[in-house]
Amino acid sequence: MGSEGPSVVRVHVTGFKKFHGVSENPTETIVSNLKAFMEKNGLPKGLVLGSCNVLETAGQGALGPLYRVLESAVVGRNDGSSNSEQVIWLHFGVNSGATRFAIENQAVNEATFRCPDELGWKPQKVPIIPSDGNISRARETTLPVNEITKALRKMGYDVMSSDDAGRFVCNYVYYHSLRFAEQHGIKSLFVHVPLFLTIDEEIQMHFSASLLEVLGSLH
Repeated sequence: MGSEGPSVVRVHVTGFKKFHGVSENPTETIVSNLKAFMEKNGLPKGLVLGSCNVLETAGQGALGPLYRVLESAVVGRNDGSSNSEQVIWLHFGVNSGATRFAIENQAVNEATFRCPDELGWKPQKVPIIPSDGNISRARETTLPVNEITKALRKMGYDVMSSDDAGRFVCNYVYYHSLRFAEQHGIKSLFVHVPLFLTIDEEIQMHFSASLLEVLGSLH
């Protein structure tokens, strides 16, 4: 390949199950239906859709399953295929108060949950990874958030870039994923979507497909 960069972008996707106040999480629907939707509509050239997993909406108590999911993306990457393949983790979460899509630039090393997670944990001002430093430490994605946002706007979606993924489970998972990505030479991105009541399911499925297309073009 040389200087051409990766010839294939492999995207692994996660969403979340229900949680306090959100009985039907749109990201569970999006991620569960994404493979069939992409197969029907055709995968963009150079893009491979990897695993699609729906995570428990929980922090510390769900770390084991989260890391098993993350590690599944790097198993076997040392067989020489990694040179021609860029691996991206794409995490979807819902922001029930949002009216538009948000591409998250960073996660902060702070867990302050406004309500207990689905396993009953409600941390306040706790560092997510204590060895990383204090709760003001942030990790940024290495993907070009502004470029991705502009490309999706050009396609007609109401989307913004954001520097605040909250302090709940979305930020918690993103922080772990960004750290994992840095350690393994891959990339990670978190995207917040509104409820289906705000932007309907069909538009959100098309948005997700368009986002994959944009990620696949970032060679």
